[in-house]
Amino acid sequence: MSAKYTVEGTGPKIDAFLSKIIKASGLELTYRIEPGENAFEDFETPAIIVQFGGPDVDLLLENKAELLLAMEQITIEVLRMASDEHSMLCFDANDHRALRIEELRLSALTAAEKVKKTRVPFHFSPMNSRERRIIHLALRNETAVRSESVGMAPHRQVVIVPADVKELPPPRIPPPARHGAPSGPGDRRSGPGGPRRGGRDGGGGRDRGPLRRH
Repeated sequence: MSAKYTVEGTGPKIDAFLSKIIKASGLELTYRIEPGENAFEDFETPAIIVQFGGPDVDLLLENKAELLLAMEQITIEVLRMASDEHSMLCFDANDHRALRIEELRLSALTAAEKVKKTRVPFHFSPMNSRERRIIHLALRNETAVRSESVGMAPHRQVVIVPADVKELPPPRIPPPARHGAPSGPGDRRSGPGGPRRGGRDGGGGRDRGPLRRH
C-alpha cells in the first residue's frame, strides 16, 4: 500500500469533498472509504477504494459509469495527485471495476488471438492510462504478440502487433460519435491519424471505514 495515500490520512479529505458534492447533487448515495489491498489481484492495487451504494447508485453507472468516473477524476484533482498516482484511488459501485477489468482482459486476449492468426495490427479505441495498463498486463506473458500505446491524449490508444514488428502503426482517430451512438473502448470505428511515438504505459499502484449517508 502506498504510504502517501491511506484511509487514515487521505480518507477525511475525500469524505469532506464527497459530502459536499453529494449534498449539492441531491443524490441519495452512501459510501465507504476502504483500504484497497489486493482489490483486483495483479491488475490494480489502489491504496484507497471508495465503495458507493444507496438508492441512486445506478445513476453512477449509467453511460459506462460516466458519473462515477467523473467523480473519481474530480476527487483526484482536488487531492492534487500526480498523473502516475491516479491508480492509487478507485471509485467503485456494484463491482463495476472488477467487471470492467475482466472485460478488458478478455478483449485483450481475443484481440491477441486475432493478431496471431492474421498478423494485422489491432487498435483499441482511445482509453485512459489505467485501462491501457490493464491491456498491457493482460498480454504481458504473450510471446507472439506485444501491446504498445500510440498517439497523444485524448486519442492515446493500445495497438497489438506481432512481436517481430518493429515499426508501430499510427493511431486511429475515431470520428465524432453520433448522437445516441457513443463509441466504447473496444469499438474499432476509426479515422486516419498521423504517426505518433508509441510506448508502454507505466503502472501505479488496496478494516473498513465508516458508512457515510448523504
